[in-house]
Amino acid sequence: MTNSLLPYLISGRIEAGCDEAGRGCLAGPVFAAAVILPEDFFHPLLDDSKKLSEKKRIILREVIEKEAIAWAVAEVSPKEIDEINILNASILAMHKAVQALSHKPEALLIDGHRFKPYPGIPHSCEIKGDGRFMSIAAASVLAKTYRDDYMEKIHHEYPMYSWNRNKAYPTKLHRAGILAHGVTKYHRMSFRLLDDQIEIPFI
Repeated sequence: MTNSLLPYLISGRIEAGCDEAGRGCLAGPVFAAAVILPEDFFHPLLDDSKKLSEKKRIILREVIEKEAIAWAVAEVSPKEIDEINILNASILAMHKAVQALSHKPEALLIDGHRFKPYPGIPHSCEIKGDGRFMSIAAASVLAKTYRDDYMEKIHHEYPMYSWNRNKAYPTKLHRAGILAHGVTKYHRMSFRLLDDQIEIPFI
């Protein structure tokens, strides 16, 4: 089994791939990761995290953390998401991840088509980059697994929303929990939490 991901956009340049996780969720922070991989890095399982099983993501996270030149994960809270909107929060999370890297990259490869320039580092927005570039795919794996771990943890605080299963995406179970029990401090109040936006109590 092999993948067809590209190891870099420009050979010989230190590039950090950046991606986020949790943008479409109704609760919890948005997470982002930045990863600098060695130019000769390869792992047959590496791909866009959305295409991978949980087991494969966990395997890859260990490999990425061990073999990356540098990696970092950051988050932006639901409160801040409500204040600055989810797009700006996703970009802020990526900026925070880049800032936390132990090595400064020479360029950033951003998954998607929207980004605000990071001071002193040029960037390139790559549509579906998590399925095209190794460093972005690696970032997608870290962002996804760290966010999933976070949602598993707070699930024990509010088990009625089934966050251990849906990770706060707008599933029927999650919305049924909101309808029956109201919202928590982790919910994003600027999001459409229920289809008909009926009055929702706050726990």
